[in-house]
Amino acid sequence: MKISTKGQYGLSILIELAKHYGKGPISLKAIANAKQLSEAYLEQIISPIRNNGLVKSIRGPHGGYILAKPASEITAFEMITLLEGPIQIVENDNDPDLGKRELWNRMQSAVTKVLEETTLEDIAKYSNEDNSYMFYI
Repeated sequence: MKISTKGQYGLSILIELAKHYGKGPISLKAIANAKQLSEAYLEQIISPIRNNGLVKSIRGPHGGYILAKPASEITAFEMITLLEGPIQIVENDNDPDLGKRELWNRMQSAVTKVLEETTLEDIAKYSNEDNSYMFYI
């Protein structure tokens, strides 16, 4: 399983919002500048995140985005499936070989469990200040 740039950038947005939680809104421009990302691309990514209730937008000259709920209540599973779709270890899990199919199912269960047990708060706590995020499962 590989996480696309949409998933990586979306997670970067959420990590920055988690780090800034309780300090007021932060603009996408500030996140883009801090992480050297495309602001236009972040604007496209934030829409489904906002529409699914993970963030709220604040209008005005000091507006931006805030988390809609505490980072401790947002799971990695929720974030990744929102941005990437269903978790899939292999594209075709209808392999006729029962041994391989069992392996794929066990791997998928393990990945799902880790994502469900990991919160945005956990990720933000260990997030580097530099721009070297690696998101491979």
